[in-house]
Parts: sequence; structure tokens; C-alpha cells
Amino acid sequence: MRVSVIVPAFNEAQGLAASLGSIRHAMGVLDAAGWSSELIVCDNNSTDRTAAIAREEGAQVVFEPVNQISRARNTGAARATGGWLIFVDADSHPSRGLLADVLRALQDGRCIAGGSTICFDAPDRVLAFVGWSWNTISRRMRWAAGSFMFCEAAAFREAGGFSQELYATEEIDLFRRLKRIARRRGRTIEILRHHPLLTSARKMRLYTWREALRFIRRTVVGRGRTLRSAQECFSWYDGRR
Repeated sequence: MRVSVIVPAFNEAQGLAASLGSIRHAMGVLDAAGWSSELIVCDNNSTDRTAAIAREEGAQVVFEPVNQISRARNTGAARATGGWLIFVDADSHPSRGLLADVLRALQDGRCIAGGSTICFDAPDRVLAFVGWSWNTISRRMRWAAGSFMFCEAAAFREAGGFSQELYATEEIDLFRRLKRIARRRGRTIEILRHHPLLTSARKMRLYTWREALRFIRRTVVGRGRTLRSAQECFSWYDGRR
């Protein structure tokens, strides 16, 4: 069995080497089990050394000129040769324990896709509550966090990949479609919880709660129209790092 790990990256030079180091270390679990693997970084039109750093860390690098995380993930998946795809954000650090949990889910044979609960890299009570709230929703709804997702490659392609009409919440949209495929096939969606993904809280450091609440209000009032605009989804696309 072969697993492709895909990392979308836009101007991630500051922390990419550390993230890829964590990912490589975690992928050792796959090697120990006799599974082959590949690490693919999709450079999403970066203006810094993202692509060079990825190559220095031994990753394959593909280029996506349109700044959109859906397109970056889809471009990485198009290069992938694995029967399973794992998507990891460039500011996240999966552990060997998490990859071991993923491996067990894949070996079980029933799982078609899944994700992990998350925890933030900042000791803050508000962030802890945000993480707990999302983890509760994620496990109940079987929606994977965008920072860590895994999926059978055939099911990903059957679902049509990530919607290129969306600039945010594209992972929820994908998992809605994957859940329908899972039901038809008698398979499962798994949200792993024993080894939460460590992910960056930088959005909370770079943007105010007022900006976040304003975005949420506009999204609710506009019935999701903001999610189809890179300008509206500024915290993903304005390049602040």
C-alpha cells in the first residue's frame, strides 16, 4: 500500500522546515509497517522560499498559480500516486501516534476517510474552548478539520476533490460528499481523538476577535457568499504570517 502526504503551502518559509520535519518523523510509522509513502508540497504561488525549503527537506514540489487552498490541495492530489491521501496544513505537526492511529484505521478496511481532533500551540483558555467546540462538532458531524484529513484516493476522485468555488470551509463541503459515498459503500468516516493534531494558533495572534466576529456575521447574513471570495476570506489569503 502507498500513502501520499500532501501539504499546501503559501508563503510558509518561516515554519515549513519544522512542519515537514514533524511530518517526516511521523511518516516513519508507515515505513515501519512496510507501507511506501511520498511527501508532496504544493507551492501555492509563494513569493518567499517556500518551494526551495520544501525541496531542501526532500519533498516533491508542484506549483499551483492560483491562490486558493482548494486548488493547491487538488493540484497536490493530482500528482499523488498513493492509494490513500493525507492532507496536512503547512503550520501543523502530526505526531507518530496520530499516524499510527491513521494506519490502524486504514488497515481495518472499513474506513474510507477521516481526520483528527486538534489542539493549538498556544496555552490560552479561549483557544482551548474554541478547539473543544470544534472537536465536538467534528466528531458528531464526522467533518475533518482542514489541517489534517485522510481519504481513499478513489473516493476523493469520485467525490470530485475540493470545491474550487470555495475559499474556506472546503473541507466540510468535501466531507459532506464523502459521507454520502461512505453510506453507499457501507464504509465509515473516522475522526481520531487519541493523539490530537498540534496546529498553529497564528490566526488568533494575527487577527483580532472583532475581525473574526465580523467575518462570521457577514458569512451568516450573506448565507455563505463570503466563502466564495478570497477577499472576504482575508485571514486565509492576505499573506500575513
